[in-house]
Amino acid sequence: MANLKAIRDRIQSVKNTKKITEAMRLVAAAKVRRAQEQVTSTRPFADRLAQVLYGLQNRLQFEDADLPLLKQREVKTVGLLVVSGDRGLCGAYNSNIIKRTESRARELEAQGIDYKYIIVGRKATQYFRRREAPIEASYTGLEQIPTAAEASNIADELLSLFLSETVDRVELVYTRFVSLISSRPVIQTLLPLTAQGLETTDDEIFRLTTRGGDFQVEREKVSTETRSFPRDMIFEQDPVQILDALLPLYLNNQLLRALQESAASELAARMTAMNNASDNASELIGTLTLSYNKARQASITQEILEVVAGAEAL
Repeated sequence: MANLKAIRDRIQSVKNTKKITEAMRLVAAAKVRRAQEQVTSTRPFADRLAQVLYGLQNRLQFEDADLPLLKQREVKTVGLLVVSGDRGLCGAYNSNIIKRTESRARELEAQGIDYKYIIVGRKATQYFRRREAPIEASYTGLEQIPTAAEASNIADELLSLFLSETVDRVELVYTRFVSLISSRPVIQTLLPLTAQGLETTDDEIFRLTTRGGDFQVEREKVSTETRSFPRDMIFEQDPVQILDALLPLYLNNQLLRALQESAASELAARMTAMNNASDNASELIGTLTLSYNKARQASITQEILEVVAGAEAL
């Protein structure tokens, strides 16, 4: 009977664990929807900013504009902005971004280029601090769904490092959201900005939906309508001054979008991990239940044999 009680206790423990993992999966799904709503709400501003920059790009030659954020200089030090998570239980999300960062660092070392880390997220911060890596700044405890204020604070630090020539280029290492079961660590150059980087391209907005009781992601292609300014348009300010004021906003917007995609990737990875944990718990409960039934049948059989043996003895 002691064996039966141990199996019953184990089954109950696994059932309790399954309740926790299922609750965490649903919480992550709700937060993915919030991330989706935030991406949709910030889209109009991004579209209008892209239109204005496109018009200025046609009116000006960005290569000829003497602006600090467009200035190309010899690269001696690269700032690596690494976006990770504050929490675990999200599969290989954090380890993948750390591996991609270390790979890029080795590439820079092979080229004789120094590098510094600007880290977002507690997991990557703890990892690189234990290895005494060159961390210039770190940001932890951010909102689960990134805000424009947080992106602005990080962008200010990047601008300070770049304009003071502490770093000659800033590269962003983040996780691009592909689907609920797929995400991809990528590297994007943030600074200096280039004319090619300001071109408008087809983009996608993800929408988390439910179908047949399962979560699914629908992707919608969106494109920004770009039109040149009329030739007779007169600017009250020098177009270069307008461009100088808009480029930091563009940088903030690019960074916010990357933070949003990273957050969506982390939440999707957590959803997948918790879903797998729930499935494993269900399978383990089935196995333990089968073992319990076998042990119970064996115990009953043993009792019957003992009763029969006792009756025969009489």
